[in-house]
Amino acid sequence: MPVAEKKPEATKSFTPYEPAPGEEYMNDKQLAHFRQLLLDWKQDLMEEVDRTVRHLQEDANNYADPADRATQEEGFSLELRTRDRERKLLKKINETIEKIDEDDYGFCEACGVEIGIRRLEARPTATLCVDCKTLAELKEKQLGG
Repeated sequence: MPVAEKKPEATKSFTPYEPAPGEEYMNDKQLAHFRQLLLDWKQDLMEEVDRTVRHLQEDANNYADPADRATQEEGFSLELRTRDRERKLLKKINETIEKIDEDDYGFCEACGVEIGIRRLEARPTATLCVDCKTLAELKEKQLGG
C-alpha cells in the first residue's frame, strides 16, 4: 500500500522554483531548493510526532464506561496508524535527501529521463517520471495489487 503523502504546513507556503532560461536541470541551486523543501517537510512531520506523543500522554484516561474507553482507544489507534504512515514517509524523505547528496536526484529510476521540477515540487520523493508512474499504476491495476 503506498504511503499517503500529506502536504505539511511548510510546503503549503513555499515559493515555486523558477529556472532561468537555459538553466541546467538539477544544478546546485535546484538541489538546494529541493533539499530545503524536504527538510521543511521532515521538520513538520517530526513536530507532528511530538504533538502525538504529548497528546497520548496527556489525554490517556481510564474511562469507566466501556463505550468511552473504546472511543478513546479507536482514536488513539487511528492516530498511531497515521504516525506509522508518516514514519514510512520520513524514511522516504531521508532516502531522497541521500539521493540529493549523491547527486542522483530528479531523474526517473525506470527510464532515466528528467522527472521535472513541477512534479518534484508536488511530490518531492517521486522516483518515476509521469509516464513510468502511469504505466506502473496500470500494471498494478491489471495484477490486482
